[in-house]
Amino acid sequence: MPIGSLVVEPIDLTPVERRVWRAFPTGLPIDLRDGDDDPEHGGGWGAGRTVRASVLRKLLLRPAVDGEVAALRVNGARISGRLDLRYAAVGHPVRLSGCHFDEPPELYGAHLRQLNLSGSFLPSLVAETLRMDGVLRLTDCRVPGQIRLGGARLAGAFFLERARLGEDGAPKEVLHLNHSTVEDDVWAPGLEARGQIRLNGASVTGMLNLRGAVLLTPGGRAFDGENLSVGSDVVATGARIEGEVSVRGATIPGLLVLTSARLSDASCALRATSAVIGEVWLREARVDGPVNLLRGRFGLLHAAPGAFGGTVWLDGLTYGLLTPRLPAKARIAMLERDEEGYVPHAYEQLAAAYRQAGDDRAARNVLLAKQRRHRSTRPRYARMWGYLQDVTVGYGFRPMWAAAWLAGLLAVGTAVFGLHAPAPLKAGEQPPFNALFYTLDLLLPIIDFGQEKAFKPAGWHQWFAYGLVIAGWVLATTIAAGITRTLSRQ
Repeated sequence: MPIGSLVVEPIDLTPVERRVWRAFPTGLPIDLRDGDDDPEHGGGWGAGRTVRASVLRKLLLRPAVDGEVAALRVNGARISGRLDLRYAAVGHPVRLSGCHFDEPPELYGAHLRQLNLSGSFLPSLVAETLRMDGVLRLTDCRVPGQIRLGGARLAGAFFLERARLGEDGAPKEVLHLNHSTVEDDVWAPGLEARGQIRLNGASVTGMLNLRGAVLLTPGGRAFDGENLSVGSDVVATGARIEGEVSVRGATIPGLLVLTSARLSDASCALRATSAVIGEVWLREARVDGPVNLLRGRFGLLHAAPGAFGGTVWLDGLTYGLLTPRLPAKARIAMLERDEEGYVPHAYEQLAAAYRQAGDDRAARNVLLAKQRRHRSTRPRYARMWGYLQDVTVGYGFRPMWAAAWLAGLLAVGTAVFGLHAPAPLKAGEQPPFNALFYTLDLLLPIIDFGQEKAFKPAGWHQWFAYGLVIAGWVLATTIAAGITRTLSRQ
């Protein structure tokens, strides 16, 4: 019972509980380790290391002694019973490191100053709507069940480095942070999770660090960050993730770093639909499974074509820069794996990226590939006209091809008619015959040198002349179509 600033010590305390009770008012640390210090097997620790959760609850809810800073600092204890702090307001720092909890702590709706459970074993943790004025630290913790922090508000950082969550056959969800707010970093390098991590609608003011993490949810969603908002970066360098990674609708103004990461899932390995991300880095990464980037908006996308091992969804995806700098042919191959088939926007976006990089030739190659892909979707009669445009002028992107065709036909025509000049239509009225200009008259519909009207070929030369006329009209039409397409695009 409180008497002024003092609290009467309970008479039923065990010797170790009495040590903890008396150390609390001044924050003196109590270390109960004796060599057998694996908290995962702490259920066998004896009475000399066992503290009842009810005793800790009484300590944490008592007032501080005047002139002292109270704190609970215990290392290597077995916490028997359930630590029930639901809706409690605890103004003292709490550090229960390397401890074994027989039952899951209950922190639902609690308001704590700071909580450090580093290296401890917890069956699970119930802490929805928790309010934390400082840091929440679960470094090196072993939690086979769920950590439930939905709606929590943490004024400090959340540490999960090297923690091991879940187990084979555990519930699908091992970390629930939906709609929570962390006003600092979520620091979890080396995290191992055998189950789903969920941050739907969560807000992280700093960065989310999953460097070297191992997230294993085969056939399910390993990381669910839909509508996640991060203040700076999401870093998962070297991570290994089995199961879908979803950042659909996420806002990441800095970097999404998956450098050297390995992602795999048969249904969808990476989903970033409608996500707004400053830079996406997939350098030396490998994504085995479909990749869905529909309507994503990236400032920079660093991804070699070999990073994606499955089909892709790219419609509506926009990006400013595309690295590394590769020939258009290497990039076009990825567009042809789009699950939706022919996606015009994907080709236009890739061409725009090449133009922004100053590589107009690569941009033209992409747009030519677009026309060829479009041709494959059209009826047979339309494909024939497309083949003709492709062979002659490359759909307008290869204007020099038309010049080559004209030069070749002109040379052949000049040689043929030079050896066998056609007879004049009106003897004595014709100009001198010139095989070169006669062939030009046949090939160029809008030019008249007077040769075609003055001479009339016969036999197979007549059919040859007809062929030159038709070839000239076809070339003129395809050139006009190509020029029109190019000008309309610009």
